Amino acid sequence: MWCYRLVAPYEFERIEVPRRSPESLADGQVLLRFLAGGICGSDLPGFRGAQGRLPGDTGALAAEMNGFPIHEVAGEVIASRHPPHTPGDRVVGWASGFDGLMEYVVADGNGLAPYDASLSPEHAVALQPLACVLYAAEQLPDLTGRHVAVLGQGSIGLLFSYVAKAAGAAHVTGVDPVERADVGPAFGVDTVVRTTSDRWVGHLAADAKPDIVIEAVGHQVATLSHAVEAAAFGGTVFYFGVPDDDAYPISMRTMLRNNLTLKSGVTMDRRRVLDRANVFARDHPGLLQRYLTHTFPVGQVQAAFELACRPVPGRIKIAIVP
Repeated sequence: MWCYRLVAPYEFERIEVPRRSPESLADGQVLLRFLAGGICGSDLPGFRGAQGRLPGDTGALAAEMNGFPIHEVAGEVIASRHPPHTPGDRVVGWASGFDGLMEYVVADGNGLAPYDASLSPEHAVALQPLACVLYAAEQLPDLTGRHVAVLGQGSIGLLFSYVAKAAGAAHVTGVDPVERADVGPAFGVDTVVRTTSDRWVGHLAADAKPDIVIEAVGHQVATLSHAVEAAAFGGTVFYFGVPDDDAYPISMRTMLRNNLTLKSGVTMDRRRVLDRANVFARDHPGLLQRYLTHTFPVGQVQAAFELACRPVPGRIKIAIVP
């Protein structure tokens, strides 16, 4: 079967590897035929050559891992040892080994769920990041009537903005150095701020501080400190993403004196939140169509990742299809 692997920073190659047999599946595993993959910001450090902290990337070079680093996948069930999934089902979710860039993918059935048959696979794969954002939003205080700021207006930040507005936020501020004036309002952003988070915080008046600040930038240590500094008294800061460093310095003086709450965490209850994302997308028609801006055939995965690495105003979500 075809498979892509990193052979050097910024460079994929296509290889042929043996296909897993249905008999080789462990209890709870599902064998999928790849229908679509989504590029996530957490995939990019591996593409750039960094040894990340993703599942499976434990000491070996990323270039030694077949299918790395794609984890957002939609596929057709070929074989299953997870009772809720049966051959022929079309499902979306996690490639649990971050090895989704291959023709047939073995995944944990608990991280998969069926999707609306009216969706194309490239639109359906966006349900995975939507599920992550919905789960994170469940960890926040009631957003009704609150001022929410989202640092980073990329593919995750725009989903946070949309979900916050749908949850009743009175005002959503989106902060990003990339121009998002054309797309921000369609994702619930009331105030689009084109600047870096440190400059935004530096000009933020005391009476304009948001109740809830979501750090959706990722891969930068300083932006979490900016989120803490920006939050109003008694506010909440949520850090989203995969940290590149073990230690992130923040001002405990600011945390203490402003009675702030800092939260983060990985997505749990994956099948439940994937089901919830499917319903949410159905209740918000057009969301996934606006979200997906670029689709590449798998033979152009190199170009797809190169685009994902560039801060382009018109680019939101990138999908890869066979």
